[in-house]
Amino acid sequence: MMKLRYPLLFLLLTACLILAFCATQPEQPQQADYYPAGRDINDFAFTDADNQPFTPANLKGHWTFLFVGYTFCPDICPTTLADMRSVYDQLKKMAPDSQVVFISADPQRDDIPRLKTYTAFFNPEFKAATAPHDKLFPFVRNLGLIYSIANQGEKDYLIDHSASIVLINPTGKLQAVFRPQVAPGQVPRVQMATMLSDFSRILKLTGH
Repeated sequence: MMKLRYPLLFLLLTACLILAFCATQPEQPQQADYYPAGRDINDFAFTDADNQPFTPANLKGHWTFLFVGYTFCPDICPTTLADMRSVYDQLKKMAPDSQVVFISADPQRDDIPRLKTYTAFFNPEFKAATAPHDKLFPFVRNLGLIYSIANQGEKDYLIDHSASIVLINPTGKLQAVFRPQVAPGQVPRVQMATMLSDFSRILKLTGH
């Protein structure tokens, strides 16, 4: 029995060291698709709701919560922007340089004045931008999102688009994607409480 004492003591000490190490490590995001090193975003040139250029420079120095949709959207877009409005103050407390950006996938109907009015309804600080499809689609695909237009020849056509919210870090790289919960008969939506919790973890993991 005496011979077992030291190996057992060694195992106990090793276990304690492992537990202590794990306890000092920041927690990983629970739900978000997280990219520790960040993913590069290709160059782009859009026009924002103030009729000014919107380029990668507009992402630098900010934690950007970016969402793709369109102002005529009947469900996902108003729901998501209202949800973002409800937690915007909390995001700003966690990271004062946070910003919300709405990218319209409907440049034909979403002109500059309409974009400005639409986002201002939810929060005057929310930003919006759009571009022709030849510029817009590669950008959206680069972020791992999608959109497609059904029956574009009709007056009131709809656009199918991702309900995810993309997180871009202050260096302009894709840091995470918050995916929506999808339930039968309900609008797909990102759970704000989970997003806030994961964002807090990401800030710690990235040293912010």
